[in-house]
Amino acid sequence: MMPTYSAHSPSTTSKSPLAGVQKVVVVNSSPDILPLAERALAAGHYDVVFVESIEHAYSQIRRVQPNLVIMCLKMSDRNAFQVLSMLKLDPETRQIPLLTYTVDDSVEPPEVEDADESDEAEFFAACSPALMN
Repeated sequence: MMPTYSAHSPSTTSKSPLAGVQKVVVVNSSPDILPLAERALAAGHYDVVFVESIEHAYSQIRRVQPNLVIMCLKMSDRNAFQVLSMLKLDPETRQIPLLTYTVDDSVEPPEVEDADESDEAEFFAACSPALMN
């Protein structure tokens, strides 16, 4: 299991629990996606828990009770669909929103020029939900 990452400084979180911090669980079997997800979620100041294997996903999600679950689905992985069903059937987890995606591992990623920090900050800037609709 990957460690929990927090977008808050240790001095801030050690004083008292932060009210209103959104917890996100990212379930992913592709390690290439994890740094991207971490940067995107850190820009929005989310507490992120990474779960590397689908076998541990259900228990971690029940334990953490996140505000959002982001899960990679591979069509060949029946366990991922079983976890989705279990989450929606469980009264303690059915209200948690699920965002699913899939990655085509057979395609080579395009070459990307080095972006400066201001470009990256703009790309990962948090937006108001009203603006995203």
